[in-house]
Amino acid sequence: MPAWNVEKAIEIAAPVSKVHRLVCDYRNWTRWSPWLIAEPQAKVDISEASDRVGSTYHWTGDVVGEGRLEHQRVVPDQLVEARLEFLRPQKSVCKTAFRLEPIQLDQGVAGTRLIWSIDGTLPWYLFWLKSTITTMVGMDFQRGLGMIKEFAETERITSLTEVLGVESIPSVRVAGFTARCPVDQVNASMQEMLGKVQAEYQEAGLPMEGALIAVYTKFNMSEGVFEYLLGRAIPSTLVLPEYTKLTEWSLPSCRALHVRHIGSYKHLGNAWSVANRIAQHQRLKLDRRATFEIYSTVPPDTAEDALQTDLYLPLRG
Repeated sequence: MPAWNVEKAIEIAAPVSKVHRLVCDYRNWTRWSPWLIAEPQAKVDISEASDRVGSTYHWTGDVVGEGRLEHQRVVPDQLVEARLEFLRPQKSVCKTAFRLEPIQLDQGVAGTRLIWSIDGTLPWYLFWLKSTITTMVGMDFQRGLGMIKEFAETERITSLTEVLGVESIPSVRVAGFTARCPVDQVNASMQEMLGKVQAEYQEAGLPMEGALIAVYTKFNMSEGVFEYLLGRAIPSTLVLPEYTKLTEWSLPSCRALHVRHIGSYKHLGNAWSVANRIAQHQRLKLDRRATFEIYSTVPPDTAEDALQTDLYLPLRG
């Protein structure tokens, strides 16, 4: 059977003992799980002994399905290995592990390198899903590691997602610049593009009042690469100067799934994961031309933990 593997790592400004507690004690998993955010009301049962060999974590829900984790090996401050069994919607068994390495960060701060890995297999007739699975699981792991890092360093996670449902939205017209980058570099790429957009608007004398919008036009699943356009909303009557380097994108009025994220931009992947899981669960027919996010509030006017970003997944018909 085709084997697949995912391994992601992150550096955390916290001692290994603290990070180990977060990943070893199943009672802490509900704080940072990258999957439960799609269904916070899902039922989670944790064994009375939650941080040792034989400890179990069982979840069940309509959106997140059902599965079970069981610790197989625990080495204090070094390793946590578990058996992961998916029961619904598809049955499969995987091996997952956290490895922890002490590191020295800037100014001698004791830190941790946390590596999260998973190994699984596919039925031979589903070999073509390997790249999709590794990309999606890798994105989930990166989101989870990001939340573990923030909680270990600050005792909080600046991410709250709200599903507002399917709404009728007005037409959207955006002018900006296009870019292509790997999933884990989107934030850095957009910071660079934002400066380019602002400079072009000023040079062309275009209005700066329109909301900042990022339009995701393509996602190469096998490569884990996004293509997007970052720009500002512009009026339907505005005529762009012929000499401008800006690219235009527009969408007629339609219905769309609306999901709102409150918190740091570094956790926006949480909201997109929720939106896609809800769309799949509700069997919504998505318009695959593009999805987009509107930055309803922006720094420095709004604190990082209060930033509001509205995500829209347009529907067909």
